[in-house]
Amino acid sequence: MTEPVEMDDARKRYEFKKTLEKLEAQEGDGTELITLYIPPDKQIYDVTGQLKDEYGQCANIKSKQTRTNVQSAISSILSRLKYYKRPPEKGMAVFCGTVKLYGDRTDLQCTVIEPPEPLNLYMYRCSSNFELEPLKQMLEEKYVYGLLVLDRREAYWGFLRGNRIEPIGGSTSTVPGKMRKGGQSAARFGRLREIAINEFYTKVGERSSAIFLGEKDFFKRFKGLLIGGPSPTKEEFEAGNFLHHEVQKKIIGLFDVAYTNEDGLPELVDAAKDALSGMTVIKEKSLMEKFLKELVKDNNGLAAYGEESIRKNLELGSVDTLLLSSNLRKSRLKIKCQSCDYTEERTVSMPVGKTVRDIEFGSCPKCTAPLVLDEEIDIIEELAKLADASSAKVELISDDFEEGSILFSAFGGIAAILRYRTGY
Repeated sequence: MTEPVEMDDARKRYEFKKTLEKLEAQEGDGTELITLYIPPDKQIYDVTGQLKDEYGQCANIKSKQTRTNVQSAISSILSRLKYYKRPPEKGMAVFCGTVKLYGDRTDLQCTVIEPPEPLNLYMYRCSSNFELEPLKQMLEEKYVYGLLVLDRREAYWGFLRGNRIEPIGGSTSTVPGKMRKGGQSAARFGRLREIAINEFYTKVGERSSAIFLGEKDFFKRFKGLLIGGPSPTKEEFEAGNFLHHEVQKKIIGLFDVAYTNEDGLPELVDAAKDALSGMTVIKEKSLMEKFLKELVKDNNGLAAYGEESIRKNLELGSVDTLLLSSNLRKSRLKIKCQSCDYTEERTVSMPVGKTVRDIEFGSCPKCTAPLVLDEEIDIIEELAKLADASSAKVELISDDFEEGSILFSAFGGIAAILRYRTGY
């Protein structure tokens, strides 16, 4: 078994998410795919005992092919469990079965995962798909922030989940403008306007509080509330205690923003940079802003992008920070000739569900013999190793915010901030 490369949390999360994507894309016939969750306190011999019983029960399966495939999967799992005296510290998940490939081809595949968080359930299940929901839940952000922008005309609220701003909804007011209609005294108009403002603040407080309190595990996950808007609106709203008292206690700060519709949510996150300084999204936005600033400098900008340019700069040791989109789904392949010494390297896209088995490598340009795969490595892992060799920092950038999306769509998901210019 290959030892995993040491990675930071972002890279581990990327690998975990990519593995789940591959498993989700796999399908089997009937109930041939086995999902097995083993919590850390479960005895391995109890698990193997159940699997042996299940193997015997397979004799009752009418279809010979299904019976054979399920028994093969159980045997494969049993052979892997022999190497464990007890489950890993956080438990383990095993996904095994005969999966469909392209055409009529199938293949018995078995994946063992040690999850990033402790498993709290034992499960044995046979189906046409793998059961991944318990592991998917581990990808959910552990902490969220509430976002609220408002003035006297409108309000909008949402969440900041890790790097992702999630708009939820808003409300508009019926507060009259400052110009009174004819026939009304200034004092009466002022009182009616104050009543309308108070009613609007009350409505915003009730609706947004209901959304924030409805967040799963509110008291554990909800880390704070950011409020944005012009002065004195946001100050009036906070001072009036229009929010539920549990939400009111979570207010982190008030911030000036120009927009109070959905567009105000990202503006609020930007304005709250100091308050959110420890959050990943702020760090990633700062890196991308630095890259874009260097990019627009005429002749002395320290920015590079594109796979070929970045490889050159990594070889020269000129990369300070390597920026990789977490949406990259590519592999670096080493290909060789079966008959002569010809080799080459290729980068290929590997969207969910695609494997190297789907790729035709063609013939050797030297001797026309078939070309075959010698080695495959995920491009993020490969470029990160090159970066580690020159002590360059590696940052995975999500596309959950505008600058991160630009990295993937405009620059191919591969860019760098340089230590010095090289011309590449």
